[in-house]
Amino acid sequence: MHPMLSIAVKAARRAGNIINRGARELDLLTVTTKGPKDFVSEVDRQAEGAIVETLLDAYPDHAILAEEGTAKGANADAENVWIIDPLDGTTNFLHGFPQYCVSIALAHRGQVTQGVIYDPVRNDLFTTSRGRGAFLNERRIRVSRRQHLRDCLIGTGFPFRDGAYLETYLRMMKTMIEQTAGLRRPGAAALDLAYVAAGFYDGFWEVGLNPWDVAAGSLLVQESGGLIGDMGGEGNFLHGGQVIAANPRIFAQMVTALAPFRDELTRQRPPRPAHPSAG
Repeated sequence: MHPMLSIAVKAARRAGNIINRGARELDLLTVTTKGPKDFVSEVDRQAEGAIVETLLDAYPDHAILAEEGTAKGANADAENVWIIDPLDGTTNFLHGFPQYCVSIALAHRGQVTQGVIYDPVRNDLFTTSRGRGAFLNERRIRVSRRQHLRDCLIGTGFPFRDGAYLETYLRMMKTMIEQTAGLRRPGAAALDLAYVAAGFYDGFWEVGLNPWDVAAGSLLVQESGGLIGDMGGEGNFLHGGQVIAANPRIFAQMVTALAPFRDELTRQRPPRPAHPSAG
């Protein structure tokens, strides 16, 4: 395992321990609201603190882009940036719904080179290094082999914060329900991308995502033989907020199926802040 990936795994497991401890004491947690339907718990902040501490102990000159803003602005000119979601699926977590994860990625000059997604409920560890394949609990994973969208199980996520995309999104959903074998919406995008890499889903799409939702999962998908892109199938998925991921045949079919909605999404896109707010 690459040394930087080993450190990221150590950080993810530390965060997972904090999350599991918090899950046993949900009624005691302090929860604040960042915006409509957008919650953060003390567990998010503690988990992020543990991750950042672990990474910066090992690599003090690296920069951090983390959902809750820990170490924001440090080492601003660094070539290496860790992109972190300490708890993806906070709403699930706060309800005791066991579908959430830790996501940690390293980007070198803007390209993701290491990725870890850790599911502390199932103790599932997804890891990847660029050029070295993708793994679930040290076993190699690959995207599914299904050839036809009608046979596929597809994951998605509702754009839940501001409702800007909702009408268009519901029509996208109807289209995909009609053209697939089934649609799922468990509520943690990073884990959804890991599921595409492992072949549990045949594909996934979502709009309104942040870089920390996508970074680690995007490399897992690529290293397991899948494709990931924006709604047009192009490369602006990390910071563009829109993602389609699937095996190559299904990817092309999803891009085609969702193409009629691309222009509407572009028109509706809310202005993105210079530094993405935590989400």
